[in-house]
Amino acid sequence: MSTQGQTSAVDRLWTVEDVSAFLGVPVGTLYQWRHRRFGPPAAKVGRHLRYDPQDVRSWVAEQAA
Repeated sequence: MSTQGQTSAVDRLWTVEDVSAFLGVPVGTLYQWRHRRFGPPAAKVGRHLRYDPQDVRSWVAEQAA
């Protein structure tokens, strides 16, 4: 059985809502942070922002240091 073409929850990019829930901050805060060039790195995919979960976790670790 091939998993090609299927995305698991592990390698799926996070939405703004996913990151908001993970960090416990409002979605609007994430947009403000991006505008101010702060916060976890995000990529535009079409009209949408997407976050690599590992980048978000690394950013959190950097903030704690």
